[in-house]
Amino acid sequence: MKILIRNGRVVDPATGRDETADLAIASGRIVGLGAVGDFQADRTIDASGLVVAPGLVDLAARLREPGQEHEGMLESELAAAAAGGVTSLVCLPDTDPVLDEPGLVEMLKFRARKLSRCRLFPLGALTRRLEGTTLVEMAELTEAGCVGFSQVDVAIQDTQVLLRAMQYAATFGYAVWLRPQDGWLGKGVAASGAVATRMGLSGVPVAAETVALQTILELVRVTGCRVHLCRLSSAAGVRLVRAAKAEGLPVTADVSINSLHLTDVDIGFFNADMRLTPPLRQGADRDALRAALADGTIDALVSDHNPVAEDMKNLPFGEAEPGATGLELLLSLALRWGRDHGLTLSQALAPVTQAPVRVLGEAVGSLASSAGRLVEGGVADVCVFDPEAEWQVAPAALASQGKHTPFAFASTGMALPGRVRATLVAGTVAYEAA
Repeated sequence: MKILIRNGRVVDPATGRDETADLAIASGRIVGLGAVGDFQADRTIDASGLVVAPGLVDLAARLREPGQEHEGMLESELAAAAAGGVTSLVCLPDTDPVLDEPGLVEMLKFRARKLSRCRLFPLGALTRRLEGTTLVEMAELTEAGCVGFSQVDVAIQDTQVLLRAMQYAATFGYAVWLRPQDGWLGKGVAASGAVATRMGLSGVPVAAETVALQTILELVRVTGCRVHLCRLSSAAGVRLVRAAKAEGLPVTADVSINSLHLTDVDIGFFNADMRLTPPLRQGADRDALRAALADGTIDALVSDHNPVAEDMKNLPFGEAEPGATGLELLLSLALRWGRDHGLTLSQALAPVTQAPVRVLGEAVGSLASSAGRLVEGGVADVCVFDPEAEWQVAPAALASQGKHTPFAFASTGMALPGRVRATLVAGTVAYEAA
């Protein structure tokens, strides 16, 4: 279908474009941008008063399939992605079974293509069954479509195994995605501090992040392996990453929408919706993360989407399953962070559009030159949203199968800016607001 998006404010952080323009789409590609002449469209979308931006790219989402369909299915979670303006996402490998076999990866990608809601880029497990002992066949998983390799939240205890994994990855140009958390220090349920002490919750010290970070960065120096650091949570962690980048180490980093906006105080009276990994830290940590995202020390903002079933959240705080639904909130929370910091709309969108694509690099193949941006000849992955609309998060109304979020209006009183009106993936309308 030929689609013409008319009179929208076209904002593209990758090119610096911010102007009222038309966007012409044919055969899944952008064929005109600006003045499109006598383009004959099968359908016209009036974007007057709306922003036309690149589709969002999310580097961290659990889709719960295969094996955990009671908490989320590909249909529901990719529908949530489309409703949130997300056109490309990286899914994590801690499914059941774990994504450590090419056949599982190929099946997942095939299912996603059939649904046509969102582009899917799987991460493969770094070790068999995420047990931290035997390395996976990285070459076979890469051929199947994996864009990198991760242990997710399972720390490798044997540093020799991690060293060998990074040596192998560096040899063949693969990226290793690691969340810096020491396996022994990180066993608590809340960030160490006054709140955890007062509530009697087992604590996770900042050292759990920094000890792991120091180890990872030293191994990067030894191996030259390209490492993406997932979901930083502390000011001390930010300082280490800033120094590593100044040194020229090949590292990138992301932060979750939860750590960017919330602190341990938000746990309130043991609100299990605030039971998250990494745990919410103090205000100084949150402020450091916000500043680091603004200055580029942290590259990308992620939803850390993790749908959790009702019966796994309705438990005492320390026993509740960590995680929250986030795909439909990513755009709004990026905009809110941008407003809080006095950033331009383009600057606020950069960590959820062009920056994640830079993190992925050559792993996404030909899409590296056009995903996360609006360019003639590039893929027509587009998010159309109303920047002035405000909405209140009602968990029951979310498209995701997971209905637990720390940003529910009933518990936070927080209204969010920006509402997605339409999402296009490869020129096909994947979502349109009623």
